[in-house]
This record gives sequence, C-alpha cells and structure tokens, in this order.
Amino acid sequence: MRDELTVLTIAFGYLALLFVIAAWGDRRAEQGRSLIGSPTVYALSIAVYCTAWTFYGSVGRAAQTGPSFLLIYLGPTLAMLLAPFVIRKMVRIATAQRITSIADFISARYGKSAGLGALVALIALLGITPYIALQLKAITLSYAMLVDYPQEAARRLDEASFLADKSFWVALVLAVFIILFGTRHLDASERHEGMVAAIAFESLVKLAAFLAVGIFTVFVLYQGPADLFARAAATPALEQALSLAAVPGGSLGWVGMLVLAFLAFLTLPRQFQVLVVENVDERHIQRAAWLFPLYLLVINLFVIPIALAGLLGDAGSDPDSFVLTLPLAAGGEGLPVLVFIGGLSAATGMMIVETIALSTMVSNQLVMPLLLRSKRLPQSSRGALAGWVLGIRRVAIFGILLLGYSYHALIGDAYSLVTIGLVSFAAAAQFAPALLIGMYWRGANRLGAGLGMSAGFLVWAWTLLIPGFAQSGWLDAGFLSQGPFGLGWLRPYALFGLEGWDIYTHSLLWSLTANVGLLVGVSLFARQSPLEQTQAALFTEALHPRLDQASLWQGQTLRGDLRALLDRYLGAAATARVFADSGAEDDDQSAPPALVARAEQALAGALGNASARVLIGSVVRGEALDLEAILSILDTTSETLEMNRRLEQKSRELERIGRELRDANERLRELDRLKDEFVAMVSHELRTPLTSIRAFAEILRDNRELPDDKREHFLDVVVRESQRLSRLIEEILDLARLESGRLTLHPQRLDLADLTRHSLEAIQQPQEERGVSLEVAIEVEAAPVIGDPDRLEQVIINLLDNAGKFAADEAPRVRLQLARHKRGFRLAVEDNGPGIAESERERVFEKFHQIQREDDGTVRGRPRGSGLGLPISRGIVAHLGGRLWVEAAPILGGACLVMELPEAPEESPRTTPAPAVPAGE
Repeated sequence: MRDELTVLTIAFGYLALLFVIAAWGDRRAEQGRSLIGSPTVYALSIAVYCTAWTFYGSVGRAAQTGPSFLLIYLGPTLAMLLAPFVIRKMVRIATAQRITSIADFISARYGKSAGLGALVALIALLGITPYIALQLKAITLSYAMLVDYPQEAARRLDEASFLADKSFWVALVLAVFIILFGTRHLDASERHEGMVAAIAFESLVKLAAFLAVGIFTVFVLYQGPADLFARAAATPALEQALSLAAVPGGSLGWVGMLVLAFLAFLTLPRQFQVLVVENVDERHIQRAAWLFPLYLLVINLFVIPIALAGLLGDAGSDPDSFVLTLPLAAGGEGLPVLVFIGGLSAATGMMIVETIALSTMVSNQLVMPLLLRSKRLPQSSRGALAGWVLGIRRVAIFGILLLGYSYHALIGDAYSLVTIGLVSFAAAAQFAPALLIGMYWRGANRLGAGLGMSAGFLVWAWTLLIPGFAQSGWLDAGFLSQGPFGLGWLRPYALFGLEGWDIYTHSLLWSLTANVGLLVGVSLFARQSPLEQTQAALFTEALHPRLDQASLWQGQTLRGDLRALLDRYLGAAATARVFADSGAEDDDQSAPPALVARAEQALAGALGNASARVLIGSVVRGEALDLEAILSILDTTSETLEMNRRLEQKSRELERIGRELRDANERLRELDRLKDEFVAMVSHELRTPLTSIRAFAEILRDNRELPDDKREHFLDVVVRESQRLSRLIEEILDLARLESGRLTLHPQRLDLADLTRHSLEAIQQPQEERGVSLEVAIEVEAAPVIGDPDRLEQVIINLLDNAGKFAADEAPRVRLQLARHKRGFRLAVEDNGPGIAESERERVFEKFHQIQREDDGTVRGRPRGSGLGLPISRGIVAHLGGRLWVEAAPILGGACLVMELPEAPEESPRTTPAPAVPAGE
C-alpha cells in the first residue's frame, strides 16, 4: 500500500502544474507570442482523442477482443488522410461564420436554426455524459488500485461516500480550472490558448507514461518481444484470444467499428473543438495529417505486449487495469505513480476540452435562446448581459461535471471503459449525416436534418443507452432478451430480428439508416427557407475564394442602434473592436452592410449563430442576401478567377516565348561566333599548304639552274602539300555533308573483324616508318555489323593514325583490340602516350581542335592533320547507330579511343542489300 497523502499531493500537484502552463500560455498570447501558433502543438492537442479509454481501456479491449482495438485508431487515421478536403473545409467555414461548437456549426448550416442547435446540444449532453463518467471511473479505479494494491480496489469504492471519493474532488478542481482558463472571454470562438497549451503538454505526458510501462513490460519483465511472444504462443487459449477470430462480429464488426471511429473522430464535441474551433491556421492541418497518425501508432505500440503480459502473469482479473497492475505486481515504486499521472493526464485532458465544448453548447444553444424569448434578461446596458452569459457558462461547467460524476457513481460500474466510450461514440456519430452531407449537398434542409438526428438518437438510446440502465439494475433486464411486451423484433440487441452482430455495429447500422434516410428523404420533398438556401450555398462553396469577404446583409439600421445592441450583449471593448475602421462616427447614420455583417459575426462568436441572427434581426430592417445573390457572387468571383487564370496563362506563355527567343538569339550569336571561327580555321588550314606550294613553285620558276635532286625534292613537297590540300578540302566537304545530313552512306552487312584486318594492312607501313609498334588483339572470329565499309575503314584508320601520332616519343606503342561487348562489338585503340586530360576528352571531337604536347607531356610541336578526323569519325559512327568516345588506356596507360557498334541481326534468306541513304535520315 502507498501513502494516500503522497499520491494525492502528486496528483493535485500535477493539476497545479497544468494551471501554471495554462496561465503561461494565456500570458504569452496577451503578449502576442502565441504558444499554439505551431502545427506540432496543434497535432498534440488533437491527441486529446486518446483518453483514459486509450490509456487503460485499449489494453482491456485487446485482452478481451484481440486486435479490434486498432480500429478505434484506424478510423481517425483515415479521417486525417482526408483532412485536406474535409477538416480544412470545416475550418474555413468555422472561421468565416465564427462557429463556437458543433451544435453551432449544424445550426448555422440549416438556416441558423435555434431548434436544431438545441437538439444537437441535448444529444451531445446526453451522449457524452457517459464518456465523462468513463474518465472519472478511470481516475477512481487507478487511484484505489495504486493506494490499496494488492487488495481489491472495488471494496474501497463501494464503501466510499461521494465526499470521500477522490474523483468527486478531481471533478471540482477541473471545474475551477476550466472556469479560469475556458471562460475568460465571452467570445467562445476565440482560442483558449492556455488550455490548448496544457492539453498539448498532457499529450506528451500520457505518451511518455504509456511507453515507459510498455518498455518495462517487454524488456524488464521479459527478455524482449521474442521471449514474450514465444510464451504467449505456448498458451493455446491465449493465442486464440488475441487472434482475428476474437473480433466481435467478424468482418462486419471490423467495418462497423472502423466507420464508427471515423465518424466519431469528426463529430465528438471535444474533437470538433480542437480540430476546428481552436485551429489558428488551416495550414497546420498539413502537418497534423501525418503527425497525429504517427502519435496514434506510437502510443499503441505496446498495447498487445501489455495485454499478453497481463494475461500471462499475475496482474489481476480486470484487463483495464493491466497497465497499472503489471508494474505494481513487480514491486515498482516510481513507475506506478508515473502510470497514474499518465492516466490522469489522459482523463483530465478529455474532461477539460469536452466540458468547454458542452458548456458552450448549453449556454449558446439551450439557455440563451430561451432567455431571449422569455424577455427576462436585464435591460441595463454596457455589457451587463456579457456577465450573465459567462455566468451561465460557468454554471454549466459545474453542472456537466457533476452530471458525469453522477453517471459514474450510479451506472458506470456496469460497463468497462471501452464499452462506455463506444456508447458515446455511437451517440456522436448521429451528427455526421447533418454535418458531412450538409457540407457537400446544397439540398439538405433543416426539417430533414432535425428528423434524421432525432430518429438516429432514439434508435441509439434504445439499442445502447437504455440497455446500460438495465444491466445496472435500474430497469428490468427482461426486455433485453424478450423484447418489450414480448415483441422479440424490438429487442435492443437484435432489432428487427438482426442477430449475430456486435452491439455497436448493430446500433450504428440502424441509427444511421434512420438518420440518413430521413435526412435525404425529407430534404427531397421539403422546401428550404431563403436563409437556409443562403447558408447552404455558403457551406457547400466554402472553399470558393473571396466568398467569405462578401457582405451578406442588405437590410438597414442606424449605427447607434447597432452600437447599443453590441454594448448590451458584448460590452464596450468588444463593440469598439467591431466599429474600428468603420468610417463616420455619427450614430444617426445608416450602418453599412459590412458593419452589420461584422456585428453579427461578433455576436455569433459569443452567443452562437442562432441567437446572433435573432438579435441582429431585432434591429435591422431587411433580410440577408438570398440564394440568387450568393450565386451571383459566386459566378462573378468565378468569372474573375477564370479571367485571372487566363491572364496568368498568357503571361506564362509570353514569358516562355520570350525565354525561347532569348535562347534562340544566344544560339544565333554562338553560331555566328562558331562560323567566324570556322572560316578563320579553314582559312588558316588552307593557307598552310597553299603557302608551301606557292613558295616552292616560285623557287622552281625563278631558279631554273637548280640541281636535279633539289628540284625533285621541291616537286615532292609540292605534290605532298597538294595531296594534303586535297585531303583537307575533302574532309571539309565531308564535315559539311555530315552536318547537313547529305553525307551518303551505303549501309550493308559486313564483318568488322575482316574490315579491321584490312585497315591494319593499310596503316601498317606508315606506322612502321614512324617507329610505332602495333599490337593487335582481335578476340572474335566474326563481328557482323551494319555499316558502310569505306566509311568504317576511314574511321579505323583515323583512330590508328591518331594513336600513332600521340604515342610516346621513345618506344611508341599502339594497341588495337576488337571484342564482343553486350549486344554488339567494341573496338578500342590505345597508345602509350601521356594521355588526354578528362576535361579535354570531349573537346577532341570539336572541329579543328588539336591536342599538342611538349617534352613534359603537355605540348609538342604541331601534330599533323587538320583536326577534323575525329569529329567526322564520331558523326559516321553515330549515324551507324554506334558510339565513339575517349577514355584512359587500361593497358598502355595513354589515351584510348573506343568505338561501339551494335551486332547485325540474323540474316534472312530474302535479305537484299540496303539502299544508300544520306547520313541523318
């Protein structure tokens, strides 16, 4: 047993820490340094979804129904995947309409109906009260377990009066906390920054606590996951209990629970509060869409291991308490207290947000409309009614928490934690048709929504809520098995004879069938009021740009009347903010439509849309814009957007054309520069042999008495230079034909090995004269390719000639290798010269570019040739479907020119020689 005073001190000290964090968050907000302006804080606040049900009940459900607990978290994960489309639209609507709660949201959608808002508030109050009781039950059980273990905690609970019940005092402390940090401002649509900061902190605490007990279970009580699962596998009954077959209702149970969790995540009042009302920036949804599912994954990592360990060990008979009893049974001291604080965080976080949401609904949707109709409100001005509204909200907070405590004390022990939670899930799911269908179908109307929710709620109460009273002994349980008055088809768990389903899927099916059926059926035949049509257009087109900026009022009122109304209900400070930047100060002037719209929004943020509508209607003569006007705004905006889109498209097109013109101009300049360089290089190359020919011809002409040997030498020079000039002219013509696509090739099937041998015979004599040692390695007997034999021979000779010119000065060597490579053949010619730098390897294929080298290997006098051989060779090889490049010589260490050609296809009996084609076709 642990000292009660110590545990209570820690518990209430933790609650005091929440006060400090909330106060700090509010102070930072007043200083303009918001704590909640972060997508991470937003995602952590959404984790209020993980209540005491998650902290304790998930393990209990896993121990009883196998992996079905995962569906409670797969539903929200699916919802967050759709967040950019669904939740983003909800946030956009709530911001434009100053929505304060889910009841206000549904009320505003259906013509700002006070009756519909009251219906939603009543359903939420009755449906969520069991959920609040669940949290109090978890706190009570965990405290009793921590203090009394290993004695039975139930005995203490049975004997305790409400004054001795610690959950009663926790409820009172939370009521004070919520009043201090949840009702500081009259405007309920304003963010509760301190409260959200405290909730985000609690999300971290409960995550850390659950991970701590999970790690303790797996790695301290057992020797890792393998040891734990091996022991579980050795127990057949345990293996069966945690299999998919243990899921209630089978495959239908899977689907039903997934749909239930998905809908509840969007419609639970606390989730709507943190997802929509407390959202400060819709861009935060983008990070929360993956961060919140990650949080759910992490907090559920150890659910199955803890459930297995609890069933294997001596952790008591209540699976809901395994998270706490496992460390207690092991004799732990600090860890059980941490677990208790984690559970306290999970429970109190839910109660804080849920109570704020419910108190706002009770105040704005139930009490204020009645007071406005009763005319019993005080008639004084200057914000006297603001105090009344805040007082009503604070009383509602106490009432809601006491109602939850009463349910816990009277009925809560009949169900497990998860059972109570699922009852509330099914109740909240009744809001989904009116909310989701209303956001996307303009035809949904108030009568259909009201009848649908009423029918769905009644079916839910009959199939889930009332059986809970019967199981608690407050009603005769006979009707559960026999039906009322012996009518078996009305049995709550087998309605209309549908048997064999789990009770939650069964209830969800019938309640949503009645709900959706009446909503759609009645809406198809009932007419909408003008205001309903207007609101339907605003909601369904909420993502339409600039629609929320339009003023929707066309009535008239005096500025003074409007100011007096706001003064009375909101106070002077709020009224001043509404009238700021509104122009003239004369109260006898008419209020512009934009000012009337701002005034209604301010009232809606404080009192709800329905009450704001009534109050504005009391001073404004005229109506809001009708559907036709709204659609006109949409059409005008759409036309403007379409025009802007076309202008942007034209602008982008002009920008692209301008960029292409600049690029073309740059290319023309480059071509002009290359042309000048080409002409200069050709002139230089042609001038060299012509100069030699002219010089020696003049010598022969002017010196007729030259000796015969001199004359013959000079004539040989003239002939050689003439041949050089002819080759140069032919190469220039070849290059011009190649670049223009007019170089005629005669492709045919040939043997590259034979062609290589023939080329070697042609080049062997000149190479020997240079002293070059020629090595040959033809590694294939035949190398069938498609090519022009004359042009390919020209290429091979050019490669061998270049290698000979750039071989080493002493003992020059050239090596030719022909081998098969992949689906073709590779011919490599390498030398033992200094090689070619990597930066120069592509430049050698430029026209007239020549590598020169000296004694140190870089430059030597000008090599023979024009510098056109390699560019021409590459062009020929490319037109034959091959490649030509330079790399380092793998054997001789110099440069290596490599040519690759694809293998020719197998010959057909009818194969005929291919016709000559110009290169480039």
